[in-house]
Amino acid sequence: MEIGRSTEMYPPNICGRHCLGPLSFHKGALGTNVWLSLGGRRVERDRETFQNGLTFSSRPIRVQEKIHLRVECCDQHWHGALRLGFTIIPPSSSGPLFPPAMAIPDLTTTYGYWASIVPSSLIIPGAELRFWVTPRGMLVYEGPNGLRYKLLKGVDVTRPLWAMIDVYGQTRAVLLLGEAHGSEKKDLLKLQIRRSCPVPPPPSVSHRDSCMCVNEDHPCRTPQDYRLSADPITTTQIDHSIDRDIADDCVVCLSARASVVLPCAHRCLCLRCTQRVTAEFGNCPLCRQSIRYSDEDRGIKN
Repeated sequence: MEIGRSTEMYPPNICGRHCLGPLSFHKGALGTNVWLSLGGRRVERDRETFQNGLTFSSRPIRVQEKIHLRVECCDQHWHGALRLGFTIIPPSSSGPLFPPAMAIPDLTTTYGYWASIVPSSLIIPGAELRFWVTPRGMLVYEGPNGLRYKLLKGVDVTRPLWAMIDVYGQTRAVLLLGEAHGSEKKDLLKLQIRRSCPVPPPPSVSHRDSCMCVNEDHPCRTPQDYRLSADPITTTQIDHSIDRDIADDCVVCLSARASVVLPCAHRCLCLRCTQRVTAEFGNCPLCRQSIRYSDEDRGIKN
């Protein structure tokens, strides 16, 4: 099958025209040591291994669609943690030996797969996180501390993208959160947020299911045949200027640079979109303050 031409089309908007469709893990492309539950929204890896936990989204993910995850279980006696990314390769068309043991480096050494390491310090039971890809192909991660990190760039956004989630190392189980928590995409042309289908409230996280031996500062009592794995990649670039990078783009067309400063002091629109938003809505897309220019602002002289 040609890359990017897939029969796995975007799902129908079964909850209305603003719905992105249901979101779960792909049942046909799972690592050999993981299993699904809660309608395919929860994935857990066997506690006796650190790898073979690769999963993918059940449908293509839109640019700017934020995927919301909750960490369910952690085993700190392993090294490394969750890996996140995207692929243009349809998961169900990758052959019987797919997926391999790890996203990094097994997949990322070939074109069509992009993944990055999430710092282990940000992955604890109950932690919620989001990740998405920008129109410029940047993989962005938002951690439980509310900070945004630029994990990598160069994702091909011209073709359908599937999310790639490697339940690796210290991360043993994760849950896809639904509409109430928000796998969402902002549609600022209509000043609204599109979300995935609603799901039942998730059960609470049981910390007793995790091994927090490092935090508790005591030796981990694991079977003798457990072997600790070294993380194949030990460094990751974290860019705390991600908000400034994103802010440079027009929030409506997401392609031109924001060049117009509105009366509320937000610089978030290009000239063309400023004219459209002013005529159709009259409010700043960020703060909703009325856009009212004086004659002096418009360059009108008596």
